[in-house]
Amino acid sequence: MSSTANGKNGTWRNWGGNVSARPAREVAPASVEELAAAVRRAAEDGLTVKAVGAGHSFTSIAATDGVLIRPQLLTGIRDIDRENMTVTVEAGTPLKRLNVALAREGLSLTNMGDIMEQTVSGATSTGTHGTGRDSGSIAAQIKSLELVTADGSVLNCSEKENPDVFAAARIGLGALGIVTAITFAVEPVFLLTAREEPMPFDKVLSDFDELWAENEHFEFYWFPHTGSTNTKRNNRSAGFERPVPQLKSWIEDEFLSNGVFQVANWVGRAVPATIPAIAQISSKALSARTYTDIPYKVFTSPRRVRFVEMEYAVPRAAVVGALRELKAMVDRSGLRVSFPVEVRTAPADDIALSTASGRDSAYIAVHMFQGTPFQRYFTAAERIFTAHEGRPHWGKIHTRDAEYFSRVYPRFGEFTALRDRLDPDRRFQNDYLRRVLGA
Repeated sequence: MSSTANGKNGTWRNWGGNVSARPAREVAPASVEELAAAVRRAAEDGLTVKAVGAGHSFTSIAATDGVLIRPQLLTGIRDIDRENMTVTVEAGTPLKRLNVALAREGLSLTNMGDIMEQTVSGATSTGTHGTGRDSGSIAAQIKSLELVTADGSVLNCSEKENPDVFAAARIGLGALGIVTAITFAVEPVFLLTAREEPMPFDKVLSDFDELWAENEHFEFYWFPHTGSTNTKRNNRSAGFERPVPQLKSWIEDEFLSNGVFQVANWVGRAVPATIPAIAQISSKALSARTYTDIPYKVFTSPRRVRFVEMEYAVPRAAVVGALRELKAMVDRSGLRVSFPVEVRTAPADDIALSTASGRDSAYIAVHMFQGTPFQRYFTAAERIFTAHEGRPHWGKIHTRDAEYFSRVYPRFGEFTALRDRLDPDRRFQNDYLRRVLGA
């Protein structure tokens, strides 16, 4: 658990600093048995239970005034099965530790998000994803999972065992039980060649279908108040490792992307009128570069500048139109936006409440620097996204409720019926789940 997610006097805070909670008590179980006992004891005391990971969600999905379960003792790799190419890890394992441990074993996940501070269970339970033409979210790579349910029993779930629970619990929002271990599909470690280069906004949009089709992993960042984007194409390489030289890496990933960007955001927060000029400079700061490395060194990057974020998945066919609307809205709004807009994709999957459930999807993420007012920007953006039947990321800011979700998720009723069966007394309830899943 990073110290930033810890508060003083028993107050828990998330990474973005926009959510805090005061649990009645905190428990750090060292085993599945201890965790199950903590759930049973909470029931005896009439308290609700929530597990929390690294606090990287911007929603109050992990907040509780009941029992807060901290998983820092439930970490590490339980088993590597080279015959079936799977790895089983304890739920509290941070992604960055998993990635390093797998690389040491000559293995890798197929796809991952761009941050690796989260725990594996926190990342999968909220639907954390990267970008991919053929490969989906981290949860889509789950082969089986272990779940402690409301009565303290331990369920093993896979396509063969409790398949109805497996269909939902891979992205379970913490509503079905507490995930204690996850088995992921892995593959022999491979090399990715990353090609990063600036491209005009209009060209990215006009060529979007080709850029998506021709690359295994395509994403781009658009800088509001400019017509500029930074594109990133990651494709498998048969070649040799050619990492970014250490000094160049420090200058581009730390100094420019974190250090200078932090200062630019401080200036922008103090004097919003400077933001369009800063955006023009920011959009040109990072030059084109090509490098080849193992997956986690290409997919992920450090994020030290704190922000709040809203992200919606829209049908992939709708993304270009939604982005044009977003740009038009920002241009006429008088808003001052210092953070780039991030655009990624995912193929359809079969997980009930996955943002890509049953449809090929594209993600549009809007960010604001921590401490700047974000309401007006996010509200205007959300209006555009929901007009395209957008599905918000479960761990990022949104204002949607169960009534909306029942319209945009064909399998919403399947999930809530399963929750009624597994948690009839709402042991894992909190205000956020009450809003998004209904009472």
